[in-house]
Amino acid sequence: MFDLSLEPRSVRPPTPGLAAFHDHHPGEDSFRTALIAGLSQPAKSIPCRFLYDARGSALFDRICELPEYYPTRTETGILIDNAAHIAAAIGPDAQLVELGSGSSVKVRILLDALETPAAYVPIDISREHLLGAATVIASDYPDTRVEAVCADYAQAFDLPAHYGPGRRAAFYPGSTIGNLEPQDATRFMAGWAGRLGSGAVMLIGVDLKKDAAIIEPAYDDASGVTAQFSLNLLARANRELGGNFDPRAFRHVARYEASSGQVAIHLISLKDQTAAIGGQAFHFAAGEAVHVENSYKYALDGFRDLARTAGYRPVDFWTDAAALFSVHLLEVA
Repeated sequence: MFDLSLEPRSVRPPTPGLAAFHDHHPGEDSFRTALIAGLSQPAKSIPCRFLYDARGSALFDRICELPEYYPTRTETGILIDNAAHIAAAIGPDAQLVELGSGSSVKVRILLDALETPAAYVPIDISREHLLGAATVIASDYPDTRVEAVCADYAQAFDLPAHYGPGRRAAFYPGSTIGNLEPQDATRFMAGWAGRLGSGAVMLIGVDLKKDAAIIEPAYDDASGVTAQFSLNLLARANRELGGNFDPRAFRHVARYEASSGQVAIHLISLKDQTAAIGGQAFHFAAGEAVHVENSYKYALDGFRDLARTAGYRPVDFWTDAAALFSVHLLEVA
């Protein structure tokens, strides 16, 4: 899945606080290509990775504070309660690589618990959000080398050189692995096993199967912030690509299917309408769905089996008292 030969288009220290900024320039070209391709299919879709521009990232930060959105506070509690055990398992002088770092909030729990972490490598697709968060981390943890990487972590790029004597540890919180179809999740995990190397570890958050009455409000909150987050995809197309979508003419819908563990999120067209991107028109029938995101929930044993198939040895896992969420420590075999 991964070609490890690609170099960043620019490497520079953008602020005095960062050791380096590796810019792979994800952005307009890939968004335009993916948007046109997805909307040209009979079953229209937009890849969920494009939810996280600066506006989308800010909205997601608000989602994480909503009373309905249990994953963030539950995972945070698990990390706090088990930080010492996790840090001991990772070991001293680690290079900590965060996939989809966002505001770099949860990683502070690990940076505080780890013994002399040598380096922190936040990876995020949103350049502005990444630089702001990484600069703050560099200021707050001056003894840890911070190298920010602007990239789509599902695509091909080289990690910065392994800095420090400890092992490399990937941190993948938020149950973002659930955005992938299970077979794609296995391939993604296997690709990162190859990138991290034998003996490295991954600490990953995984949401668990449970009642729809808990899950669905987390993805369709009463105040409508999650709807704004999804509809921002259309607003982003207008801002960045010159589109003429009317976000008010679409409705955000999230549904959970217990048998598969899948939350499917769509934007539903409220009327017959046409929107264009750069002169290319797309028609939407009334009631037509545009798929924007999946979120799969797992059983504990099911995810551990997936990890083994992807080339990891499950080391340990932790859950909250209500078994809503889990955090797994995996070692690359």
